[in-house]
Amino acid sequence: MTHVHAPVDAPARLRTAGLRVTAQRVAVLEALSQSAHAPVDALHEMVHRDIPGIALQTVHGIVNDLTDARIAQRVSLPGAASSLYELARGDNHHHVQCVVCGRVEDVECVVGEAPCLTPSDPHGMRILEAAVTFRGICNDCA
Repeated sequence: MTHVHAPVDAPARLRTAGLRVTAQRVAVLEALSQSAHAPVDALHEMVHRDIPGIALQTVHGIVNDLTDARIAQRVSLPGAASSLYELARGDNHHHVQCVVCGRVEDVECVVGEAPCLTPSDPHGMRILEAAVTFRGICNDCA
């Protein structure tokens, strides 16, 4: 969760996506912009500081709304206790994950243009994206 995005104009981003601007949505979107690859419980903890009454289930609902609106995207990694979320970048980047501490970092496209990889047999499908997860041990854990 070390990669941090530039500040986001949350109300404008919500309006552009056709979502109603609420204090809770703004707070969740701002928390998401401050901590890439965050599980919902971490986002809830961040938002709870400013909005003490917000329920974990409310944050789940907001993250789902942001994902459906393509403002956020879900990152499912092997061995992760739960899905992680990040601001949608509109690209085809990948991830590297430490198998010891769980740290996750972005990896830009490995080679060439998106979708970066060509399957040996696409089975008649037009490929839209490729998701690769590199797993290793970070220097701190080694």
